[in-house]
Amino acid sequence: MSNEKTIKRMTLFVLTWPIFIELFLHMLMGNADTLMLSQFSDDSVAAVGVANQILNLLIVMFGFIATGSSIIVAQHLGANQRSTAADVSVISMVSNLIIGLILSIGIWIFSEPLLRMMDLPEKLMPEASIYLKIVGGFSFLQGLIMTVGAVLRSYSFTRDTMYVTIWMNLLNIFGNYLVIFGPFGFPILGVEGVALSTTFSRMIGLVMIGFLLFKRINEKLPFRSFYRIPKVHLKNLLKIGIPSAGEHLSYNASQIIITYFITLMGTEALTTKVYAQNIMMFIFLFSVAVSQGTQIMIGYLVGERKLEEAYNRCLKSLKIAVAISALMAVLFSFCSEALLSIFTSNEDIISTGTTLIFLTILLEPGRAFNLVIINSLRAAGDVTFPVYMGILSMWGVSVTISYFLGIILDFGLAGIWISFIVDEWLRGLLMLRRWRSRIWEKKAFLPRTA
Repeated sequence: MSNEKTIKRMTLFVLTWPIFIELFLHMLMGNADTLMLSQFSDDSVAAVGVANQILNLLIVMFGFIATGSSIIVAQHLGANQRSTAADVSVISMVSNLIIGLILSIGIWIFSEPLLRMMDLPEKLMPEASIYLKIVGGFSFLQGLIMTVGAVLRSYSFTRDTMYVTIWMNLLNIFGNYLVIFGPFGFPILGVEGVALSTTFSRMIGLVMIGFLLFKRINEKLPFRSFYRIPKVHLKNLLKIGIPSAGEHLSYNASQIIITYFITLMGTEALTTKVYAQNIMMFIFLFSVAVSQGTQIMIGYLVGERKLEEAYNRCLKSLKIAVAISALMAVLFSFCSEALLSIFTSNEDIISTGTTLIFLTILLEPGRAFNLVIINSLRAAGDVTFPVYMGILSMWGVSVTISYFLGIILDFGLAGIWISFIVDEWLRGLLMLRRWRSRIWEKKAFLPRTA
């Protein structure tokens, strides 16, 4: 397929709807674990929620290579440099495999010390530890899935990653059903079983997405000549990926600190936070899908040096994301009690969770600014500014206000959510100002001519 034909058929909707469904299913996978475990024990939900805070940091580490590869591959494809795009794809996959194996071993060895750093209640430690060991110990599978998926999406094969996610979810839900409810005499394994189910579904998902990679990409991927690939590609991957990871790492680290504040409020507050955020994921899902589709389009447009089109594309996508996220937040707030009742019958959890979901009406439009514009800046090669602003705002605003309102003034979880609102809107408006400055036009990661 020629580059021209690829660009012509690439619209935001064509790229975004498979990404939306894929993300929806990823979130459904996490919610399936939470929903099924909620039938087993609220304490199990809290234990897995804290373990997932640590696992989210691993996703960030895998994401810095995946993010870099998706941007650079898209820019090279936009410039019709297809063999170079194949080189970048290979070096990103091999690099993330190495990183993944190192991190997996580290999590396996240090799972309990990491959980103790979170000040996890002792009664939650056994379940959280076994979940973290199993899922974290095989987390390199997720790193490879993320990287191969990023490459396929950059080649515009967004539907393939969607299909893989569908099968992974079906396998995971069926596995959860077996180990939590124990049909047909199957042993009830609880949290340990959920961890094994998650890991097995990822193994199958990796096999499937690997098959699709070799089927879809016309260029021969130079795995055998990996050591002869110019190291400038790895340098460019790191040049984009490390600052991007820095932003995500800062966010997740700040969330861990805030989760620590919540543990001081008690197990019930921690469980409420897990339930509320699981529901909120479906609200900002639309903005995430639009931002990722926009990132691919802007990568191609920057590669082609169609900078005016790239500028307008970001602003159009922003309007769409803000409108949809605001609408979804309002709809979910009306249904919040019913949604929370799916997870728990605890009236205190439902009452507090309803307040938190109502506050998302203010939170999610601000988050849409960050998701769309930051991904657009990255796609254009402007990766350091979002990191600096993110670190300042996440720690200077989000963490500080969380502690002041949530702990000092005893506003509880409502104070935490107010800090999220201020942080997202401040960063979002700063990112909009950066995009309108058009400084990003000089920061592409490839020569201007093919």
